Amino acid sequence: MASHWSNYANRSAQIVRDSLAKMLLMKGAEVPPREPRILFSFNTKEDIRQYATGCDADIGGNSTVHLDLDENPQHNTSIGKAATGVFWGEMRLDVKPGMEKKIRGGYAGFRNMNRPTIFGNMMEDVSNHHFLALRLRIAGDPRTHNSYYVNIQTDGPISTDLWQHRLFFRRRDNAWEDIFIPFDNFVRTNSGEMSESQIKMYQEKIRSVGISLLGGNSAVTGKYELGIDTIRAVNEEDVEATSVSPHSP
Repeated sequence: MASHWSNYANRSAQIVRDSLAKMLLMKGAEVPPREPRILFSFNTKEDIRQYATGCDADIGGNSTVHLDLDENPQHNTSIGKAATGVFWGEMRLDVKPGMEKKIRGGYAGFRNMNRPTIFGNMMEDVSNHHFLALRLRIAGDPRTHNSYYVNIQTDGPISTDLWQHRLFFRRRDNAWEDIFIPFDNFVRTNSGEMSESQIKMYQEKIRSVGISLLGGNSAVTGKYELGIDTIRAVNEEDVEATSVSPHSP
C-alpha cells in the first residue's frame, strides 16, 4: 500500500515539475526537445508491477501468460543490466470444453496499467519524437517469432482505438536488439480489425504501450519467450547511436 501511494505522489509531482518547467523556460517558444526518453522500463520488481497481463484463458482459452523479472546474468550482462523483464508462456489455439465456436484461442499480451495522479491518469507526450524504440530479446519456439505486435492506446476521441505494428526481429539467437518503429507507421485498429479510416496517431497523449502475441491470426502454437528491457521515444539521430549492435555477442 505504501508503494502504491508513493508511486501516486511521485507521478503527481512529476506532472507539476514538467508543467512548471514549461512555463519557466517558455518551452513553447523554443526548439522542441528531441533527446531520447525512456517511457517504460522493466528492470525492477516495482517496474514489473506496473503492467497488466491477459490471454485467451481469461475467456475460455488455454494459452498461458506471465510477465516476470529475469535476473539471469546470461541474459542481461551483455546490456549491463542486473535484471530485465521476460514475457513468456504457452500459445495454444484450442479452447475449454463448451467454448468451441464461441471464442477463438491464440492470444497473450501485456500493457502498462493506468497511472493515476491528482490531475487524472498520467500520459506520455511523444509528439516531438518520430520513433518508438524497444530493446528486446527473442527466444522460445521459433514458430512464435513472427506473431508479436506492439500496441499503443492514446487518449483520443475513440477510446477503443488501438494503434498496432508488427515486430520484426533481425536476431534469432536469444540476444538483445533495438527495434525502431516510426510512429507514422502504426495502423489504427478497432476490435481487432484494421479501421477503414486511417488517421494520424494522437501522439500528445499516449495512455498505454504493450506487446501481444497473436497466435490465432497465424495458426501458431508453442512456448514463447520475449525479453524486454526498455520502451523509449527517439528521433532519427538516436536510431544508430543507441542501438545494440546486431553483430554483438
